[in-house]
Amino acid sequence: MKGGGLSIELRAAGWFLGPALSVILMFQLIPAGAAFLLSLTDFDLYTFAAPDTLRIVGLHNYQLLLQDGRFWLALRNTLYFVGLGGILTLGLSLGTALWLNQRFVRFRALLRTVYFAPVVTTLVAVAIVWRYIYHARYGLLNQGLQLLGLEPVDWLGDPRWALPSLVLMAVWKNYGYSLLIFMAALQAVPEELYDAARIDGAGCWQQFRHVTLPALRPVILLTGLITANGYFQVFAEPYVMTGGGPLDATLTMVLLLYEQGFRWWRLGYAAALAFVLFVLMLLLSVVLLRLQRESQR
Repeated sequence: MKGGGLSIELRAAGWFLGPALSVILMFQLIPAGAAFLLSLTDFDLYTFAAPDTLRIVGLHNYQLLLQDGRFWLALRNTLYFVGLGGILTLGLSLGTALWLNQRFVRFRALLRTVYFAPVVTTLVAVAIVWRYIYHARYGLLNQGLQLLGLEPVDWLGDPRWALPSLVLMAVWKNYGYSLLIFMAALQAVPEELYDAARIDGAGCWQQFRHVTLPALRPVILLTGLITANGYFQVFAEPYVMTGGGPLDATLTMVLLLYEQGFRWWRLGYAAALAFVLFVLMLLLSVVLLRLQRESQR
C-alpha cells in the first residue's frame, strides 16, 4: 500500500508540475540553450540570406567582448546603476515603509497607492515628465537651483550628470514595489517584541537596530536581489531618455546588447554579451541567497 500510495503521489505531482515545467522548458531553457549556441557562432544579417555561411567560432565573441572598450564602459555604467540605484531604492523604500507603519500616520491606503503609482505608470509617460524636469533651460529642477542662486545644470547633456539623473528617475519609478514588500514585512513583526524592548528602556534607534532590522534582514536581502537583477537589465530609461549618450555616459549592458543585436545584426556577439550579463546576475544572486541563508541560522 505504501508503494502504491507513493506511486499515486508521484503521478499526481507529475500532472500538477508537468504543465509548468513544460512551459519553463519551452520558453526559457530551450531558448537559453539556443542563445548560448548562437553565441558560439558568427551569426549576423548575412546569415539570414545565406545560412550556409554560418560558422562556429567558439569563444571568439567572448574574446572580442574583453577587447571592446564600449563593453567595459557599459559594464561600469551598469554596475554603477546597480550599486547606487539599489542602495537608494532600498533605503528610500525602507524609510518610507517605517514612516507609514507609524500609528500617527493617516490615509495609509491612499499613500500606498500614491507611492506605488509610478511602478505601474508607462515608462514613456514618466520619461516625458522627467525630461521636462531635467530640461537645461526650462526644467523645474534648474529653476529651483536658480532660486537658490546656483548655476543651472545640463542634467541629460552633461556626461557627469546624465547617469546619476537616470538613476534618480529609476529609483523614483521603482521604489514603490519594494515599499509594499517592506510594509507587509513590518506588519508581520510581533508587536510584543516592541513592547518588551520599550519596557527594557530601548529607544527608537535601539528598537530599529535590535528588533526591526533582524526581523527584516531576510526581506531586505530578497528585495535587494530583485532590485539588483532589475537594474542589471536596465534598458528603457537610457533608451528613451538619452539613447546611451552623451558620449556613451549612459550606455548599459542591455542597451549595448540591443545595439549589437538589432541595429548592427551581430547576433552572435549580442548573445555572448547576454550570457556575460547572465553570469553576473547569477553570481550576485548566489551571494545574496547565501547571505540570506546565513541570516536565518
